[in-house]
Amino acid sequence: MLALRLVRGAHPLVQLRRLLVAAASAGVGFLLLCTLGYAAGHPDPGNARASGLRLLWCLVPLAAVVYFAVAVARTDPSTRPRPGLSAVGLGPARLTAIAAASTAVSCTLGSTIALAVFLHLRGDITGLPFDGAAADLLGARAPLPLAAALTLLAVLPLSAAVASGLALRPRRTKPDGRPRPDDHPGPDGRPDDRTGDDQAPAAPAPAPAGLPWGVALTAAGLAVEAYAARGGGGSPLPMPGRFEGSTLGVLCGWTLTALGLALAGPGIAYGCGKLLQAVRPGAVRLLAGRALQEEARRIGRPLGVLCAVASGVIAALTLYGGEGARPFGPLTGLGGALVLGCAVATLLTAALESKHARAGTTDALLRLGAPAATLRAAGGLRAAALLLVFGPLTAGVAHLAALPLTT
Repeated sequence: MLALRLVRGAHPLVQLRRLLVAAASAGVGFLLLCTLGYAAGHPDPGNARASGLRLLWCLVPLAAVVYFAVAVARTDPSTRPRPGLSAVGLGPARLTAIAAASTAVSCTLGSTIALAVFLHLRGDITGLPFDGAAADLLGARAPLPLAAALTLLAVLPLSAAVASGLALRPRRTKPDGRPRPDDHPGPDGRPDDRTGDDQAPAAPAPAPAGLPWGVALTAAGLAVEAYAARGGGGSPLPMPGRFEGSTLGVLCGWTLTALGLALAGPGIAYGCGKLLQAVRPGAVRLLAGRALQEEARRIGRPLGVLCAVASGVIAALTLYGGEGARPFGPLTGLGGALVLGCAVATLLTAALESKHARAGTTDALLRLGAPAATLRAAGGLRAAALLLVFGPLTAGVAHLAALPLTT
């Protein structure tokens, strides 16, 4: 009940982010129900494998939506520790539970909308425009198993709630009282708001340790993809649409590449910050580099994920863009749009969180007389540095991913 009240009384921008999570959840729920409708409409044993493959491909947009929901939960102001909340029983653990419940509410709303739209397009709900418009595509000739539909729709809210709870759980602190160098040490991505003279000063942000592992995973993924492409057309894993040429090995290789880029993203962003401060930096470059180093862990991973998704989209368009007017089916297009949209929305959410995190520093600089134009120039320089590094990286990974499939 408390989670519902916090959802109702939130700021409009917070409500917008929650509605975006609900919309993305509706898209994933619709894909899952389409898979169930296909399985119900094709009960032959020979189609069981195709139904299983369709369900397997739904895991990609489902993971993207869960990742976006966790990012939104991090920036939810209702989960931030405030003085006096512990006295009424709202400690860090309780706030984490509230964040998980709020995430589950948003995803459940999206799943409910997906079920209503699916039943309407199948023709099970009549009296509205477009009722039964996609009856053949959604397997309206066979009855829909209600228990299976509700089970599939419950997967996303439960996964998002568990992931949010794990990501926002209270973290242990070091012996000197400072949080461990994790992505987000508290329910709102900040250390516990301790006050007093005994609070240790913040140390400079250390370099992220995942860059070598990320490079290794990316190289391994590209190697697996190249090996699978040379292996011929065995073990096909077609997507719903026109992706008949993909294989299980190619999918595994792309997954490894995506994980590697996500793991290497913070290290690459940290390196961009160091490069900005190289060779006698001025005030603008120094501010931009230091801020980028501090934000490397927060925005580096969403940047790596977006880089992986964009490279996959570019490679797919390179391979299949010239086959005709409709190289992809409607479900493939919906899944791709969900993955790409969630990646972009997650990055924007992380950028907003970074802006709130450095609000105190920005106010202090303005009070000291720093021109606002200087701060804006530093922000633009950070964005330009990231674009100049991650843009060619995305194009290069896309070219290497598509190369073994076109030769």
